Amino acid sequence: MTTRAHERYEESGGRPEGYATHDVTNQPPPPAPYDASDDTALLEGLRREGAGWAEEDLRRLGRRAGSAEAQEWGDLANRHEPVLRTHDRYGNRVDEVEYHPSWHHLMRVAIGEGLAAAPWADGRPGAHVARSAGGLVWGHTEAGHGCPTSMTYAAVPVLRRQPELAKVYEPLLTSREYDPGLRTPTQKRGLLAGMGMTEKQGGSDVRTNTTTATPTAEAGVYTLRGHKWFTSAPMCDVFLVLAQAPGGLSCFLVPRVLPDGSRNTFRIQRLKDKLGNRSNASSEPEFDGTVAWLVGPEGQGVKTIIEMVNCTRLDCVMSSATLMRKTLVEAGHHVRHRSAFGARLVDQPLMRNVLADLALESEAATTLTLRLAGAADRAVRGDAGEAAFRRIATAVGKYWVTKRGPAFTAEALECLGGNGYVEESGMPRHYREAPLLSIWEGSGNVNALDVLRALGREPATAHALFDELALARGADARLDAAVTRLEGALAEGSEAGARRLVELMALTLQGSLLVRHAPPAVADAFCATRLGGDWGHAFGTLPDGADLTGILDRALPGEG
Repeated sequence: MTTRAHERYEESGGRPEGYATHDVTNQPPPPAPYDASDDTALLEGLRREGAGWAEEDLRRLGRRAGSAEAQEWGDLANRHEPVLRTHDRYGNRVDEVEYHPSWHHLMRVAIGEGLAAAPWADGRPGAHVARSAGGLVWGHTEAGHGCPTSMTYAAVPVLRRQPELAKVYEPLLTSREYDPGLRTPTQKRGLLAGMGMTEKQGGSDVRTNTTTATPTAEAGVYTLRGHKWFTSAPMCDVFLVLAQAPGGLSCFLVPRVLPDGSRNTFRIQRLKDKLGNRSNASSEPEFDGTVAWLVGPEGQGVKTIIEMVNCTRLDCVMSSATLMRKTLVEAGHHVRHRSAFGARLVDQPLMRNVLADLALESEAATTLTLRLAGAADRAVRGDAGEAAFRRIATAVGKYWVTKRGPAFTAEALECLGGNGYVEESGMPRHYREAPLLSIWEGSGNVNALDVLRALGREPATAHALFDELALARGADARLDAAVTRLEGALAEGSEAGARRLVELMALTLQGSLLVRHAPPAVADAFCATRLGGDWGHAFGTLPDGADLTGILDRALPGEG
């Protein structure tokens, strides 16, 4: 080293030459570890909807979800995507998908914490609420592995339509043990369930399905022939599948491995190259002589499987709310530790407005999710009014909350500036994930039309919705006026205006819940903007009178 080079080295504090300018300043520390359950709206909703007994476990799970280890699992499971193996080394057809070990770590925790079908075996009131709350917390790790847990949860009420099948499979589906690999179902400690509904020619219009189901000599047993277009998590043990039987479109149970230990025909043609949800394999299976068991009567496949759709739609709402909360936490962490133009970002008025607006949206989504979970829990226990409310409100929530997700995650990403556009931040992964939830289990049009269908065929659903809204009557004039507008819109409703109608239903429902359960700072700002019209077209346009400090202190506790 020359004399001058040595002098420069000493001046740089002992750093090698070329690194003298690389001091890292004004960058936030890593966000992990953090407590993903440190969410006031979540904990209040948990107690309100009858699952306060689960709070200690939820807090424990929240700390684990926000740990550096669990956050790394989520990252690795998405960086190392599933790999399809159609054949083994000898040329035998195996149709298996290999996952990174991080996927299995995530799954093991999710199943062990009861986030799949465990609530169906839990007699405590609030068990289904506790599961949704757990999803709102554990989903901070990553979203892809929520697909098989959701489908497993949703499969149980469908299987109960065929008691002899439920007797065999339900104890294994409700197990808290994760037992991966394709083996004889009854020889495993726990099972996962998937579903195969859509086909390339019809998508959501499943009545156009061409997969055929041919009866065999054994009662209730059929063979299937056809091709499914989107079948996610193909390493699940059993699948609920729609196919055309002699009596019309019907629902069937298809195991990957037959009771005698042989492989059922389930040829995976390829894995989908998806925009997001990269950790989760989505496949195109081909059935050819595939053995299947009838679930429910022939010709009533849609009616049979609709309960599964109701459950998975709730999970779409939950997952969108989780993604909102996760990206809000990331954005809040960044702006609390980043300075620009002479002040911390979090102290700058416009940034505070953006964050507070995001916080309103996040709390409204979380509160609605837990209300829907509470309705599902009480409906399972025989409450007809809650069943009617669940029917309409889940479709409404699925439409609106999942629609808000992409815009929300984009705004949260922008809070990080260029740092948020870099893969290392994790925000691009969340942004790619957001649109899926408005597509899965029926896109926006499908859900909006389903709301119209429910209103037309099941009048009790409208009564249940307005009974819920009436609980907040008189508390806020803007909410009351919006409910009056909704009554008029229902009377004049048309298919072309279905989206506008369902949006108003969602906003009045969220407004009603916040007026009743949230502090005045939150309820007033929500009603002023979402219902009163004092709002721009982007996040960060709350009116001057909004209590930004009150909103942010509630939404982002734990840091100065």
